[in-house]
Amino acid sequence: MNWIFLGIVLAAFAVAGWRQFAHVSVAGAPSPMEVLSSSMISSAGGAVELAIGLVGVMALFLGLMKVAEEGGLLTVIARLIRPLMTRLFREVPPEHPAMGAMILNLSANALGLGNAATPFGIRAMQELDRLNPRPGTATNSMALFLAINTSSVTLLPTAVIALRAAAGSSDPAGILPTTLFASICGTIAAVLAALWLARFFPVGAPDAAAAGIDRPWIRDGAQREALPADPGAYPPWASVLAIGGLVALIPLTIVWGKTLSPWIVPGLMAGFLLFGALRGVRVYEAFVEGAKEGFRVAVRIIPYLVAILVAVGMLRASGALDATVAALGHYTAKVGLPPEALPMALLRSLSGSGAYGVMASIINDPAIGPDSYTGYLVSTLQGSSETTFYVLAVYFGAVQVRRVRHALAAALVADLVAVIAAVVICRWLFA
Repeated sequence: MNWIFLGIVLAAFAVAGWRQFAHVSVAGAPSPMEVLSSSMISSAGGAVELAIGLVGVMALFLGLMKVAEEGGLLTVIARLIRPLMTRLFREVPPEHPAMGAMILNLSANALGLGNAATPFGIRAMQELDRLNPRPGTATNSMALFLAINTSSVTLLPTAVIALRAAAGSSDPAGILPTTLFASICGTIAAVLAALWLARFFPVGAPDAAAAGIDRPWIRDGAQREALPADPGAYPPWASVLAIGGLVALIPLTIVWGKTLSPWIVPGLMAGFLLFGALRGVRVYEAFVEGAKEGFRVAVRIIPYLVAILVAVGMLRASGALDATVAALGHYTAKVGLPPEALPMALLRSLSGSGAYGVMASIINDPAIGPDSYTGYLVSTLQGSSETTFYVLAVYFGAVQVRRVRHALAAALVADLVAVIAAVVICRWLFA
């Protein structure tokens, strides 16, 4: 992200400087550099206003998620997907701690818990590394887990819904069917790509340099932190029924989506609170605790929003973005990817905060808005995939894996498929 941020700023400065030298002064008209300066100030102020507007809705959704989490919804999902996981990861013993950590990670991702999923993911990689005969080299299970993680099925993209609500959307949860469709397509592509590409990326000879890697998670095995108790699995028929129901939601939401969408947010509020109450959760206290975290999250993202919205504002004000979009947008627009959404599609795999900021600038643009086709598309892109390079850096870095083999290729295939699926479903519903 450092180079992306610096590159955007320098490109904007260079283009504005070149236009400044060629500028012919007109009475009352600002020069290119004056436009650039005013854009920087207004973008910084707009970023803070956006984050403040986001505090309430972020607190609301994270409060509801806290109630669901304490009620055991994470455990329910984990038990449902366990039979599928044991078939995908045949190299991992069913009762190995790695299996439980992976299930918890993917379940947390499905619920849109964001950072809450990361500790489970890192723990899963450390447990998978216990089964790794080649330190420093990714196993097939590691590559498959990372590919699935970067495109995990998303049932509830809470952060994106919150941002759409803050941007004044009349249908903030309208992206649920599009996000579900795109993330399912991306996950299927991730699994198929990881399984197919494994044959072209052999493990290879042992790396002599990697043999000396200090792996404290292996050395201090007796002191490993305890995972939550393994919830086991539901009967296979229950898992098949749940997965079938999930897939069946796609055509149902496509056909009835516009009718059902006004019910989604109130239904989530009532449903999650009722679920928590029936499971013995003190729903008010749990909601307040989650809302506190929502407030902290909204405050934490202010610097990231300021950085990326100022950079994007500079790029637009300088004319550099218009020139790039004009060169490529003509071709992408023919397949349903508008020029305004092109930066989002390119940035999503590179930087989560960057893509989040670009999405925020697009849906808060009065000329576009959150409820336009482009607004729905960029929201779906944000909600249906992860930041591939960040995930690979964090998870592989946690176990000092240097040779990622086919993990990156499989994850990028999944990202591409998710973008295509998002375009297809958004054109079907909103174009």
